[in-house]
Order: sequence, then C-alpha cells, then structure tokens
Amino acid sequence: MLLSVSCRGDSFLVSSFLQSSNPSFISLGKTKKSFQSIYNKPQSLSLSVSCSSIKIVRSAPLDKHVVKQNRIRFVQKLKTLLLSKPKHFIPIHILAKCRAYLCIHKPRSILSMIYRYPTIFELFTIPLPPTPLNATKSGYQLCVRLTPAAKSLAMQELNLKSAMSGFLANKLQKLLMLSSHRRLLLSKLVHIAPHLGLSPNFRSRLCNDHPDKFKIVDTSYGRALELVNWDPELAVPLKSSPMDRGLIVDRPLKFKQLKLRKGLNLKRRHREFLMKFDEVPDVCPYNTSLEDFAKSSIEAEKRACGVVREVLGMMVEKRTLIDHLTHFRKDFGLPNKLRAMIVRHPELFYVSLKGMRDSVFLVEGFDDKGVLLEKDESLVIRDQLMALVAEGKRIRREKRKARIYGTIDGNCDKNDNIEIEDVSDDDDGDYDDGFENLFDTEDSDLDYDFHDDDDSESSMLYANGGNAEFWTADVPYRNSGDDNKDSEPW
Repeated sequence: MLLSVSCRGDSFLVSSFLQSSNPSFISLGKTKKSFQSIYNKPQSLSLSVSCSSIKIVRSAPLDKHVVKQNRIRFVQKLKTLLLSKPKHFIPIHILAKCRAYLCIHKPRSILSMIYRYPTIFELFTIPLPPTPLNATKSGYQLCVRLTPAAKSLAMQELNLKSAMSGFLANKLQKLLMLSSHRRLLLSKLVHIAPHLGLSPNFRSRLCNDHPDKFKIVDTSYGRALELVNWDPELAVPLKSSPMDRGLIVDRPLKFKQLKLRKGLNLKRRHREFLMKFDEVPDVCPYNTSLEDFAKSSIEAEKRACGVVREVLGMMVEKRTLIDHLTHFRKDFGLPNKLRAMIVRHPELFYVSLKGMRDSVFLVEGFDDKGVLLEKDESLVIRDQLMALVAEGKRIRREKRKARIYGTIDGNCDKNDNIEIEDVSDDDDGDYDDGFENLFDTEDSDLDYDFHDDDDSESSMLYANGGNAEFWTADVPYRNSGDDNKDSEPW
C-alpha cells in the first residue's frame, strides 16, 4: 500500500491511499506547480510513504501480559459459569456441553482441566433427582464448585464493582459517545465488557441503577444499549503524557524527536511520516464523525487513531483484542483496514501476536519495563487469583514428587477421594440445565450471598423449560508451536 501525503504551509496535511504492486519504497520530494505562482498560492510539500508489510517488533514485557491472562482463561470462564447459577455449582455432564465456550477441545477431558486448579475448583456429589429416567442410574452425580478461597475473592470482586458503579457508568457513557448513533449492540458489548471491568449482568444492572443515562432499545440488528443523556464534560480526550527527554538543561530541541518504546527502530522514511503525522492538529473523537473528513484523508486517520486510543484508555489493562475493535468499526467510524492502521502507528499502539487472537496495547499506558502505570483495583484481585493458581500448581508438583519417591503425604486433596464415573457428553436425559439464557435471566445476576449451600437441596438446580442448545461448534484456534505438539487452548 502506498500512502501519499501532501503538506501545505506546514499546517495542512492530506493523504490518499494508492495501490502499488511493489510498495517497498518511500519517496520524499518537493513539487512546484505553475498555477501557484499565478494565483499566489503557497508551495506544497508532497510526501509519499509506503507502509505495507511493516514488520512487528515484538516486546517481551508486553507479551507477558497476554501470556499471564491466557493461563487463567479457563479459570475465568468457568468461574463466570459457576457464579451465574443460583447455587454456584454445575453438574459435570452439563458442563461438558460448554466445551467451545471453555476452549476445551477433544480429546482433552474437562475433569483433567478442573484437576489442574485444586485451589480454585473442587468436586463433590449430589443425589440424582427422583425421576423415572434416573431409575437405572447411580444415585449420585458429580458436580463442581468454587473453593472457599476462590469464592472469597469472587465476593471481593463483586463488592468492588458494586462500589464502582458510578465510575463504570461514566466509562460506558464515554464509550457510547464515540458511536455516531449514541448506541451499541448488546451482543457486541458483551465481548468487550470484561475488558472494561463490567460484570456479566451489566445489561440489567446499569439500566436499573442509571435509568436517566441508559435504556434498552430494539433495532433491526438486535437489542442495543442507547445513551439517553450524557455529560458534555466527559467528552474530553486523553491527555498526552509528557515526553521525558532526559536532558540536563531544558531547552528547545534542534531536531524533532519521535517517542518510541525501548528497542524499536524504524526506517528513516517511516519515522519521517510519523513525525509529519504528529504535526497534524489533534482531532477530538467525541465532537467529530467520519463524515466530517474525506475517506482517505490524514485527518480521518488522525481521528481513527484518537478513537482507538480512547477505547484502549478505558480498558482496565489498557489493551483488548483487535477483533473486538473490528466489531465496532462501523459504530466508531474506523477504517476497513483497521489492523494495518494500528500496525502503522507503533508510537501509539503495540500489536501482540501471542494467544489465539492478536491483541493491541496502548503504549503510553506502560513504562519501558512493561509495567502498567495506572493499576486498577480489580487487577489486585486478579493477581491474588493468579497467586492462588500458582499455589495449586505447587501442591500438584509436590504430590507428583511424592508419588515418584513413594512418600505420599497424608494431607490429600479432597478431589482425590471422589469416585468418578465415565461422564458422557450426550448422557443428560431430560435434565434442564438452565443455560438457555445464561446472562439474560434474573438468575444470571451475580448478586448472591456466598453462604454454604446444602448439597442435598438439589431441586434448586432444575428450572422449567426444555433442553437448551449449547456452544458445541468446534472453534478453530492458532497453534503457534510445532504441528506435532498438542496446543494449549488456555
């Protein structure tokens, strides 16, 4: 792709994207037109930059954030499923229907994944309901629930999100203000809600807690969350962090500088393009729309970068998946080749190739060592959860060593004493799992008291209605390792 940029009077910059069969060069030159002298128009500077096939320079400190999150992906997903149920536990044969959602691909067993986290999940049995279909089956069924330590962390997280209800409402209000119609589809918001710090039941809680700001409307594409009233004072873009020049004497620089992350070296012409791009006046993404600029103008790209920067600034970890931004491309007025634009601006964003899908980071939200500058309180709870996972791995490692050397410790895991049957994915009879409206029903709200439940009261598990259809489609994922090795979906 060939990007040609023309500058007039150092204050106006226009760009147009042209197709090139061999876009591997960058040219810079000044052109004079005869009619400029006739009509006394200023001279123009023509800048042509080729930005295709830009190599992504990996950053190990930033990639480490994606790796850490992938390690507890299964824990987070299963915890959400457990907390969405009234009694906070699920039978294993019902959980087997959620393989695609949990990112567990056959032949890997769900029980083997649960055994990986003995400090987070525990297995127990409950009596089967007295129905004619269960007359020939055993009297107990295996279930999974959170351990007391994990349940305590979940309680802390729910209390924190309840206390931050006003702050989260303002954050969602700013996100809706970026949309041209001041509304976003709920089916899209669900994907990005965890990155914003919202709870799974935000759709019912926000409208009930803030009816003067949000409402649910029906559109031709589905139900959407619409902004009823907004505060103009919130429509303020993120302030750019001052660049630390590292100079002893603070004086004007003789040459222009471009702030890049440590270890990133760009080609000279790419660097010159980014410097010219930085000279373009900032465009407020809240007060402008895509129709205000030409489709391929540099001002439109300036606004698109501002929109992506605002969205990433709202995220708890200052990062999200590129696919999530692609979902909002038409709502936010972003270009069709969004990923190419993000890669073209390494001074603002970093694209991580770790995981099944690419992630995008806001570079200014991290220091040179990859440490998040503004750490949210919810991240402290997540770190405690990761410490609990690490403790479980240590326990399993010690048990493995004990089995090898024949010194089994008397303090065994509760899960080791449970007798397990072969659980079939299809052997569920007419059991109603209650998953047909996982986040839409009243039971899906996470406002439940975390008291010890009586396991014998298994009748609370069963709801009215027929069997629901689960996430059973095989989800393809990228294997970054060797083809002969088993990929780790988490």
